[in-house]
Amino acid sequence: LISKYISRSMAAAVASKLDILKANEGLLDAETRVLVSALLDAGQEHLFSGWPEPGKDDDNKRRLLAQLRQLDSSYAGGLLKYISNAKKLLKDSKEGSNPFEGCVPSVPEGEKLDSGSDAFIELENAGIAAAADTAFVLVAGGLGERLGYSGIKLALPVESATGGCYLKLYIESILALQALNGNRRQLPLAIMTSDDTHARTEALLRSHAFFGADPAQVTLVKQEKVACLADNDARLALTPGDAWAVQTKPHGHGDVHMLLHSSGLAARWRDAGLRWAVFFQDTNALVFRAIPAALGVSAARAFDFNSLAVPRRAKEAIGAITKLAYPDGTSRTLNVEYNQLDPLLRAAYDPEGDTNDDTGFSPFPGNINQLIVSLDSYCEELQKKGGVIGEFVNPKYADAGRTSFKSSTRLECMMQDFPKDLPSTARVGYTSINQVWAAYSPVKNSPADAAAKAAGGNPSHSATTGELDYYKANCKMLEHVGACIAGPSSASFNGLEDLEFWPRVVWPPAWAIGFDQLKARLPKPSAISLGQDTVLIVSEPNASLESLTLERGAVEVAGQGPIVAGTVSNDGWTWEPLDEDKGAPEEEVIRGFHVVRHAIETLK
Repeated sequence: LISKYISRSMAAAVASKLDILKANEGLLDAETRVLVSALLDAGQEHLFSGWPEPGKDDDNKRRLLAQLRQLDSSYAGGLLKYISNAKKLLKDSKEGSNPFEGCVPSVPEGEKLDSGSDAFIELENAGIAAAADTAFVLVAGGLGERLGYSGIKLALPVESATGGCYLKLYIESILALQALNGNRRQLPLAIMTSDDTHARTEALLRSHAFFGADPAQVTLVKQEKVACLADNDARLALTPGDAWAVQTKPHGHGDVHMLLHSSGLAARWRDAGLRWAVFFQDTNALVFRAIPAALGVSAARAFDFNSLAVPRRAKEAIGAITKLAYPDGTSRTLNVEYNQLDPLLRAAYDPEGDTNDDTGFSPFPGNINQLIVSLDSYCEELQKKGGVIGEFVNPKYADAGRTSFKSSTRLECMMQDFPKDLPSTARVGYTSINQVWAAYSPVKNSPADAAAKAAGGNPSHSATTGELDYYKANCKMLEHVGACIAGPSSASFNGLEDLEFWPRVVWPPAWAIGFDQLKARLPKPSAISLGQDTVLIVSEPNASLESLTLERGAVEVAGQGPIVAGTVSNDGWTWEPLDEDKGAPEEEVIRGFHVVRHAIETLK
C-alpha cells in the first residue's frame, strides 16, 4: 500500500510539473515524461513554455523530445548530470576561481631522449616488443577546413612524392609493428570520428581495403555533440532560428575516454591480455618515429600515463607537463595550458615565471597530445567515472560583471586531462624527444595563418612544413646509420621563407620503422649517397639496398634485391611553386607547390 501511495504521489507530482506542456503530455512516453519532469526541476522550463496546444507543431515537438533523449543517452550520467556539472563550472568561472590555487609546481619525472642515441634505440626496440600487447587509438573528429582543405584530414596526403594519406601511413605503421612481433596477434585500432567525419572515414577505409588491415581489427567510435548553454544558470540554448532544437557543439577530444568505456573496447582489450593503449592525433606524420621509444619508457618505468612531449620555449603557445603539489599534501603530474603556466610559476616557483634554462628551453616539456596509458589502471579509472574526465567551460562574457554571454557556450574536455582525476599514487610522466623535427610536425594551420605564425617566430604547423619535415626526418635517419646525405637546399613556399628542403626520401613503414630496421635494410650504409634535391622512393617493403650514388634526379627502389646500383643521374622531379593565376587542387594549394615529374629510374 505504501509503495502504491508513493508511486501515485510521484505520478501526481510529475503530472503537476508537466502542466507547462499545455496538455501536450500525450506526446510523451513514460521514459520521456521522467526526463522532461527532471529537466523542469533543473530550470529548463523555457524549452517547453512556448508550446502551442496539441495538434499544432506536433512533429517539431517530437523532434525536440527525440533530441533531448539523444543528448541524455550520449552523455555519461545523462543530461541532468551535464547540467549539474555545468552549473558548478559556470559558477566557478563567474567567480574567477583558480583551479591551481595553493599548488606548488615543479619539473616532473620523465625521460628526455636524443633521436638515434643508444638510449633511444634501446628504448625503441623495447617499445617495438611492447607493441605486441598494445592497442592504438586515433582521434580524428575534425575536417580540414581550417587548413583550406574540404576533405577529412585523414585523407590528406602526407607528402607529394607518393601521395599516401595520413590514414594509410598510420595503419601501415601499426601493421609494421605487428609484423615485427611475428603477427602473433592483430593489433587493434579504434578511430574516434564525428558526425562530420564518420561516413567519410568509413568510405576511405573501404575504398582502400583498410590499407592492408583486417577490417575486424579497426573499430570506428563516433563522438556525439553536447548541448550549448545560454547563461550562468546552465539553461540549454535553443538553436537560433529554430525553437525546436537545442544548439549543440563538440564536447572535445576528451570524449574518446568515454567512448572507449561505453563501447566496452578498453575493457575487452585489457581482458584479451593487452597492456597498453596509445592515443595519437590525425595529422602528425612523425608520431610513429617516437611512439616506440615512448612505449619503451612506459614499460621500463611502469608509467600509468605517459605523455609524448617535445622541448618548448618559454611562453610558447603549447601546454606544459608539470608536477603540482596540492595543499592537501598530494601531488599530480598533468598538462597545464600555456596561458595558466606563467602566473602559476610566478606565484610559487620562480618570480620571473615561465623562463628558459641554460638549454635554451623551458624545463617544463611541451605536451603534444600523443599519450600512452596502462590498460589496467586506465580501465579501473574509466569504471569509476564512466569515462567522463575533468571538464571546463570557457564562456565569452558580454559584461564586466560576468552576468551574460556574448554567445552560447558548452562544457569541453581534453584527452590529455585524464591524469587530473587519477589517484595521487598513479605513476604519471613524460617522454620528450629533444629533436622536435623527429617527433612532431602537425598540419593544422591554413597557409595564411601559417605565414603569420612564422612571421611571429612560431612554428607554422602547415601542410608545407609537415611534408618537408617528413623528408628531413627520413634523411636524418639515413644519415645517422651511416649514409651520405647532402644537406638541405633553401626553399620558400606559401609565404614561408628559408625552409630546409632535404632530399625527398620516402619509404613504407614495413621497410623500416626504427633505426635497427633501417640498418638491416642497408648492409653497407656508407655506400648510399644522395645529392641535394634528389628523390628516393622505396616502394618494395622487402628491399635490400646495398649501394646507390644518386647524384641528381629520382630513383624508385621496386625490387627486393639485394640491389647494387652505380651512379644514377637523371632529370628527376622538381617541387615548383604554384602559379597563383592557375587553378590547382586543394592538396597543392595548402602546400604552395606541385611536383613536376620529368624522369625517374626504377631499380629492381
